[in-house]
Amino acid sequence: MAITSAICNSFKTQILTAIHNFTNGGNTFRLALYTSSATLNKSTTTYITANEVANGNGYTTKGIALTNVTPALSGDVACCDFSDVSFTSASFTTRGCLIFNDTATNDPAVCAIDFGGDKTVLELLQFSFQQLTHLTLS
Repeated sequence: MAITSAICNSFKTQILTAIHNFTNGGNTFRLALYTSSATLNKSTTTYITANEVANGNGYTTKGIALTNVTPALSGDVACCDFSDVSFTSASFTTRGCLIFNDTATNDPAVCAIDFGGDKTVLELLQFSFQQLTHLTLS
């Protein structure tokens, strides 16, 4: 089992068929956390429950909603920079995450992110995703 950071291949075609709307007020996107036993990569097509961090201890299964920020173009690079998210009063270990579209049918995957190692969140500490919620297409 492994988590590999990648834009999901299914997302690449879905973006061309208008499945995803990243504009503010568009679709609802979520960030779900996974243990090191999960398999997430470019071939992931939908949100999966297998090896997601367990419900409780400051985490709710199916993750946390991301606040959409209308995509912008800078030169030849398009960017969707979701607002930062954090888990407070939490206690769990996570290895990576999946961003997915919670509005579209079957919760299609957008991207998988490997944290480079297990990250343990201890109670009363804040676990933030400041760099992870910045999706760039070039």
